[in-house]
Amino acid sequence: MNLKEFILLALEGIRHNKLRSCLTTLGIVVGIAAVILVIAIGEAGKTIIIKEMESFGTNLFQVYSNYKEGEYTKPGDYTKTDIAVIKKLVPEVKYLTPMKYNSGLIRSDTGKKNTQIIGTGSDYQHIRKVQILQGRFFSEEDEAAGRRVVVLDELLADELFGSQNPVGQRVLVQGKPAVVIGIIKKTESALPGLSPDNYAYVPISFMEGSSQWQYINFLFGSAVAKEQVYQAMDRTKTILERRHNAPGHYAVYSMEQEMQTVNRVTTIIGLVISCIAGISLLVGGIGVMNIMLVSVTERTREIGIRMALGAGRKDILLQFLIEAVVLCSVGGLFGIAVGCGGAAVISFFLKLPPLVSWWVVLPAFLFSAVIGIFFGLYPANKASQLDPITALRRE
Repeated sequence: MNLKEFILLALEGIRHNKLRSCLTTLGIVVGIAAVILVIAIGEAGKTIIIKEMESFGTNLFQVYSNYKEGEYTKPGDYTKTDIAVIKKLVPEVKYLTPMKYNSGLIRSDTGKKNTQIIGTGSDYQHIRKVQILQGRFFSEEDEAAGRRVVVLDELLADELFGSQNPVGQRVLVQGKPAVVIGIIKKTESALPGLSPDNYAYVPISFMEGSSQWQYINFLFGSAVAKEQVYQAMDRTKTILERRHNAPGHYAVYSMEQEMQTVNRVTTIIGLVISCIAGISLLVGGIGVMNIMLVSVTERTREIGIRMALGAGRKDILLQFLIEAVVLCSVGGLFGIAVGCGGAAVISFFLKLPPLVSWWVVLPAFLFSAVIGIFFGLYPANKASQLDPITALRRE
């Protein structure tokens, strides 16, 4: 018999034992589908996170104090003069701004809200690519003049003013009067934790005058290009250490490093979950071996007849081995169909490009065939070792 005849014989056996074949391949179907879905979900999560980060800009970086446990950023770690010097001496730095966070109450005539207040500079709107819905963002002139102005996120403005036009209205920011000069457009984000909604932005000079914390938390900047981020960070760090005579006191971190961390974490999580999903493949393979052993027992007389008609041990071995491979391959195909279908549904609802590629499908199919060989070899070998006379006597 040639390979084609062996495959047709195996398919005929599957057709005659539909229920048993379905139950046998169920573990393979579930295992292959689970592996594909896990990879698809992992890719979906990674794509969403990276897409969100890239929307912020891959040329962003932060400079913060590398304090030890129990220590915090201290007054004098950063000054406005530092920023001016860095901008002048480091051509790789395009924008640089101080950042200062605080929680506080903002009150209008029609509402009030405890929210996150960010003290920063005019460069912030360029670094974060802020979209102004109404009015404007504060300028360097506002900072220099010490004007008490505030820019609100769209959601915060709605809570404070409702249907009224907020621009030009007066509010109290931590008890200090300020004028609303702009509204930032609400950002559409798949990851709410990364969305800067429901914040209030004020010039850092205003915040320094209304906060108990009289210092800058960290510096936030962007490089001229993605390729120059590391030069911008390193030179900025060096200048700060020299100006403050504090070697090793400052640390830098970029969005590119954040993306690399996300890639590593999602890859590790995907591998762990894939290994767990692979257990079902192992269980499915054991099920195939058990069914093939039962099949050998049931078809002992058939094996004896084939041997009596001239079939060699190699022919019997190939017959049962190919039958196991075909059984697992059919299960693998159904598993691929289920996995790809599930991935397509995920892709559709998350509005993402296709999440499954040939490098996922092809190994999955080959792996199902390998399972057939591995778990079908013992039953096939057992069948080939039967004595023809003893086999013919079996009822």
